[in-house]
Amino acid sequence: MSRPDGRRPDELRPVVITPGFLACAPSALIEVGATRVLCTAICEEGVPPWLRGQGRGWLTAEYGMLPASTGQRKARDATRGKLDGRTVEIQRLIGRSLRAVVDLDRLGERTLWVDCDVLEADGGTRCASITGAWVALRIALDRIGMAHALRDSIAAVSVGIVAGHSVLDLPYVEDSTADVDMNVVMTGAGGLVEVQGTAEGTPFPRADLNGLLDLAAGGIEGLKAAQEAAVQAA
Repeated sequence: MSRPDGRRPDELRPVVITPGFLACAPSALIEVGATRVLCTAICEEGVPPWLRGQGRGWLTAEYGMLPASTGQRKARDATRGKLDGRTVEIQRLIGRSLRAVVDLDRLGERTLWVDCDVLEADGGTRCASITGAWVALRIALDRIGMAHALRDSIAAVSVGIVAGHSVLDLPYVEDSTADVDMNVVMTGAGGLVEVQGTAEGTPFPRADLNGLLDLAAGGIEGLKAAQEAAVQAA
């Protein structure tokens, strides 16, 4: 099949992860095609009240899109007085995904704050956020000598069925017309953390699901390599 950007069905968009993008906090700027997300991770002493005295830590994530990150201006959540449902869902996903590879007992009574701010959106912002956030998190834990609190790496990628073909890493032009749209979160060791998949029209067979998961696994390997390179460069 011919994709809008000329990629093969199993090919990722160009991935660039720039560690230390900010001088004031552990950070990573991830670029996946035209999608760009700034990820930061900050460790603070103390935990939420419901965790105090248990000797274990916590990790929480926040996600947001800058007003000019899409073709039309997106109003800031603060102007509406509340987060929209999509924002809440995505930041919960980021938090769940990262907690899957963090040993909270080893962390002790500390809280890791992860922030993902979308500078430019062209599909796959939640996947880019998870992938880039892990790099920022690794840098933050390295700085305080607690990299051992990470069990594994984690990354996420989109897959889908567009015009009858299974494809990897969908930009907006494909995502908006996909028959099936799926986000897959996996550890570096290949364990599945979360699979979010929807048939936008006609239900799809189990065999297609297996094929999409295989396609995602190949994409995760490419993202893992980009993460490792960024950590080495930090």
